[in-house]
Amino acid sequence: MHFMNDPTYVSLTRKIRYISIIRVTPLNLQFLALKQASGFLSLVTLLLALTLTTSGFTGVSVDQDDDQDPPTTLERISWAERSDGNGYVVRLHMRETPTDFKIWQGSQKLTQIALFKEHIIPGDVELPEAETPFVSFELNPIPDGVGLDITLEPEVFVLADAYLDANGKDVLINLESSYEFDVEVLTEGLAPIDWAEVADTSSEHVAEGETDGYQRGRDVEDDVIQEFETFSEDQKFDTIVIDPGHGGRDPGAIGNAGTYEKDVALAVAHRLGGYINEHMPDIEVVYTREDDTFVGLEERGSIANEAGGDLFISLHANSAPNRNAQGTEVYILGQAKTQEALEVMKRENRVIRFEDEDERSEELSPQQLLVYEVANSGYLAVSEVFSGKLDQQFADRAQRNSRGIKQAPFIVLYHASMPAILVEMGFISNPQEERFLSSEYGQSIIASAIFRAIRDYRDRINGNQRSSSSE
Repeated sequence: MHFMNDPTYVSLTRKIRYISIIRVTPLNLQFLALKQASGFLSLVTLLLALTLTTSGFTGVSVDQDDDQDPPTTLERISWAERSDGNGYVVRLHMRETPTDFKIWQGSQKLTQIALFKEHIIPGDVELPEAETPFVSFELNPIPDGVGLDITLEPEVFVLADAYLDANGKDVLINLESSYEFDVEVLTEGLAPIDWAEVADTSSEHVAEGETDGYQRGRDVEDDVIQEFETFSEDQKFDTIVIDPGHGGRDPGAIGNAGTYEKDVALAVAHRLGGYINEHMPDIEVVYTREDDTFVGLEERGSIANEAGGDLFISLHANSAPNRNAQGTEVYILGQAKTQEALEVMKRENRVIRFEDEDERSEELSPQQLLVYEVANSGYLAVSEVFSGKLDQQFADRAQRNSRGIKQAPFIVLYHASMPAILVEMGFISNPQEERFLSSEYGQSIIASAIFRAIRDYRDRINGNQRSSSSE
């Protein structure tokens, strides 16, 4: 009978123990408690229970009382082949909308997702049977949620993404078929999340920051704007930290004509700081370096934090094997979604090889990145809103080829405890852009675009605070 498959009903076995059937009528009548039935009485009880459940009873539960814990908010997990045949979709069936979720592809065969919602009980979640192309589905408890490991067979290659279903509750994991080479390149140098380590460290870090709202699988724009509006109501904005990338013994990328990335970054930083001092004198400008000296990645974050910065802007010039590559990019901290973003991150994080052994920054682990994203949703939302304004300035006013806003796990952004972005001002490997970036004209164009984005961002924050105070 079809109602026997309804998840709101429990299995009725041949020997029924402590069955309680509750009927909600217009008079709110509740009755019928049958205990320890067996033999002929068990059969009568079973038939009576089936009759009543098909004629108006709304629930059947085992040993139910007022003190019983609520059911797990993640009911079950299922999967199906995509309608176009190009991969698979895994569905996380939720009773309520999750607080947050983060997906990570740390190896070719393993996709992981951290799902945050109160009262997820791994042992009560119905998991699908392991069958082709899936090897296993495993749940691991973490603070405020659960970590899911999805392991695929060796010959299956997919790229993973996650988003909220149209019903507003279920999380869908899209496993799109891909080429072996693409998956191998994307996961190179990455490692799976150690859920045990997340469980050991999450509570401490999450307690230090905000935990709600920022999730990239949902209607991102609306979520980010809402988070930004809330976060900026009480945010001060009187200190900007400008971080000229590289410096000293670390030249950064080098152009065909011998232009050093470190020199371009420092020149633009000084121009930007000059614009701020002249036109927004109420804002303090702090530099992580003011001359050709080397500063470690973690130390740059420390300088910003000690100054009480409200916005951290790290300036860089890009490089690529293809000399025709051109345009600006704006990065916020997060998991690299593309191979290109991953390559930029690796190149910029490579600064650690110039650091002294006793001060060397550590590469970010998946666990650290996950905890940061959950604990600092407000900072990330503000970073994304500011990135949008800067990207618009680059494209519309500076007439640069905008390559968009991206995510990548940059060490320098991780250590800045404030809204933070990294700007790739152009490709120094492109001869035309190298000439532009090394010229005073080009540097003024880039610096003025960043300045206008800062001005627009400050005006929006002030507008939010005025609106909040008038309510």
